[in-house]
Amino acid sequence: MNFFEKLDRVIVRHQSLLVVALDPNPEMMPQKYRTSDNLDGLWNWLQFVITETSNLVCAYKPTLGFYEALGIEGLELLLKVIAAIPQDIPVILDAKHGDLNTSTIFARTIFEQWQVDAVTLNPYAGQDCVAPFLVYSDKGVFILSRTSNPGAVALQEYPTSDAPFYLQVVREAKTWGTPEQLFLEVGTSDPEVLAKIRAVAPERLILMRSIWEEGDRLKQILTAGLNNNGEGLLIPVPQDLLAKDNLADNIRALREDVNQARTQVIPANSSCNLWIPDVCLLNKHPHQDLILQLYDIDCLLFGEYVQASGATFSYYIDLRRIISNPQIFHQVLNAYAEILKNLTFDRIAGIPYGSLPTATGLSLNLHRPMIYPRKEVKAHGTRRLIEGNFNPGEKVVIVDDILISGKSAMEGAEKLKSAGLEVEDIVVFIDHEEGVKDRLKEKGYQAYSVLSISEITDTLYESGRINQEQFRGLTKQH
Repeated sequence: MNFFEKLDRVIVRHQSLLVVALDPNPEMMPQKYRTSDNLDGLWNWLQFVITETSNLVCAYKPTLGFYEALGIEGLELLLKVIAAIPQDIPVILDAKHGDLNTSTIFARTIFEQWQVDAVTLNPYAGQDCVAPFLVYSDKGVFILSRTSNPGAVALQEYPTSDAPFYLQVVREAKTWGTPEQLFLEVGTSDPEVLAKIRAVAPERLILMRSIWEEGDRLKQILTAGLNNNGEGLLIPVPQDLLAKDNLADNIRALREDVNQARTQVIPANSSCNLWIPDVCLLNKHPHQDLILQLYDIDCLLFGEYVQASGATFSYYIDLRRIISNPQIFHQVLNAYAEILKNLTFDRIAGIPYGSLPTATGLSLNLHRPMIYPRKEVKAHGTRRLIEGNFNPGEKVVIVDDILISGKSAMEGAEKLKSAGLEVEDIVVFIDHEEGVKDRLKEKGYQAYSVLSISEITDTLYESGRINQEQFRGLTKQH
C-alpha cells in the first residue's frame, strides 16, 4: 500500500484531517514530564501524545530538526517514536531537506531504514534534488511551497503579490511528480493566499501549517483549501493542545469542529468537471478521445517552436500538463500499460526528468520497481549513475514521453547497461516518426509508442481541431 492510499484509508476510518507534530521540544513539554533526564521526560510525553490521539488523527509529523538538536540520543529517540506509532497511521518526516549532495543517501535512509511514509523537502535546488525521493513510488513527497515567516515575504512575494514566486514554485513542482505522490506544504493563516495556491493546484494534497497564528480562521481556511470533493487538505493540531492533560478530549473537539466546518464548505466547493467528446468520426481512432483531450488542455500546440535539439517544428508537445489532470493521466498510464503488459521486464526506468511522473505512475499501477539514470553524475555525494535499487542482470524497460531523435532514450539505456542491466525495449507516448524507431532497432532496441504524430494530426484535422493549413504544414513536415 502506498502513502496516498494509507493516508486516505485512515482519513476515512478516523474521520479526521488532523495531523499531530511529534516534536521533542523541551519548551512545550508539560511540567509533570520534566525530570533530571529531559530525554526520558520527552519520550514519556510523546508516548502519551500518541496513545491519546492514535484514533483521532490521520498522520503524525515528527520534525527532524528537534531530534537532531538532541544529538545521537535525539536520533535514537526519533526511531523509538516512529516505532511507537501504529503501523496503519502514516508518518510524515518534516525534514525540509534541500541538499542535492545528500538527497540519494538521505532518501534511502528515511524510506528504507527508518520506514517513514513521506517527507517534506525544500524545492530551491530543483527537480534533480527531489527526484531521488520520487524513485520510491510507494512514498510521499511534500514540497515546501510557502512559509508564514514574515522575513520570507521579500522572496516569496517577488516580483509582485499578484504574481508571487511561491506560485511559480507550485506550478513547477506539479510537473515533478504525480498527484498521488507529490504534494504541497503551505504555511499561512491567510485564506486568500491558500485560495491562490488551490487555484493553481486543484488536484494536489496540501499539508497546512501555521494556520492558527491569527485567531480562528478554520472555516475560511477550509473553504479556500479543500478541493472540489471536499478533500485534499491536512490540518495541523495546535501545539499548545499537546501540553494539556485532557488531550484526547481536546483533539476530539477539534476534529468535530473541522468536520462540521467541512460539511458546511463542501456544497460550496462541490462540482464535477466532465469532459465529453463533441465529435463522432466514422473511422474512430482507438485513442481519439485522449487525443482530443490532450489538445483541449494545451498539451498539443501548433505554431513555430524550437525543440531542445535545435530543430524548428510546426508543433510543440507539452506532456507535463497531463499529471495535473488525473482523469487524463490515468488514461495515459493505461495506454502505456497496454504495451508494457506484453513485454518482459524486472524494473521500469524513467528518463529524467519529464517521464519520471509517468514511470512512477506505471510503477504503482503495475507493481514493478522503478529506477532512473541520472542526467549527469555529480562529482560529490554518492556519485550514483543510477538512482534506485537494482541487481545486475535484471531486465529494464525504458519509459519516455516523446521520441524525436532517440538520443535521450539511448543515452539512458547505455547508462543502465553500464551498470550491468539489460535493456531491449523502449516505450514512449508519442513517436515523432521520421524513421527513429528503425534507427533504434539498428542499435539493438525495440521501440513502441502509444501514438504517432501522424495519428494525432489526422484525428485533430478530422475532428476540426486544426485547420487545413495547419494540417498541410504538419503532413509536409512528415
